[in-house]
Amino acid sequence: MVEALTIVVASGVSRGWRSAIEGTVVAVVTLAVIVLAVGIPLIHLVPLDALRVVVGGLLLVLGLNWLRKAVLRSSGHKAIHDEDAIYAKTIAELSGGSSGASASSGEKGWRAGRRDATGFVVAFKGVFLEGLEVVMIVITLGSSSNHLGLAAVAAAAAVVVVGSVGALVARQLSEVPENSLKMGVGIMLTSFGVFWVGEGSGIAWPGSDLFLLALVALFAASAAVLIQVMRRALPSPDASRTVSEPVGS
Repeated sequence: MVEALTIVVASGVSRGWRSAIEGTVVAVVTLAVIVLAVGIPLIHLVPLDALRVVVGGLLLVLGLNWLRKAVLRSSGHKAIHDEDAIYAKTIAELSGGSSGASASSGEKGWRAGRRDATGFVVAFKGVFLEGLEVVMIVITLGSSSNHLGLAAVAAAAAVVVVGSVGALVARQLSEVPENSLKMGVGIMLTSFGVFWVGEGSGIAWPGSDLFLLALVALFAASAAVLIQVMRRALPSPDASRTVSEPVGS
């Protein structure tokens, strides 16, 4: 959501806030429809054990991918996200390289209430593509636990929090500890994935749901060990360099 916010702010500043906000709203509504259209049938039509195996597999795909990237970044083998650099790059692309001119045109667009197709598409694409990962997590967690509504409300609350913070400190997005957040989320998703695949396959975990804590501790410890091993065994010549990355990386 922070990555999506970076794109929306850049689009609003450079192309006009009206189009950026409209693109964001349309993307959020589209994602909400996907949750309702896919999540509700999953809850009512798919057997619970099969659902847990499918859901667990999806969470493992997401969680391990996030965890892998977080470990690579923490060990210096992958560039850390720089939201300020992503913001500046998006501004340059949308305005032809002049951030000062783009800010001026954005303010004029806001005052005049004009619509800008490019600003709308960029904001929509940024929110929709980043939001698809959120939708997958909401559908998988909500449907498997039979609490789709609660999962959707939690995601909506995160949108409100990120949006509110972004409205106040939109230009200080680089202060968000994004890699630490993704490390934590990757560990949690991976743990839930293993747990639900096991449950759906008929495994009786020791301590039932409490075994999740053991899985979280296991993956957290494994990530910490991997980071130390990779720092020592595979030193990167660009370990100290911080650059921007494409959205979704």
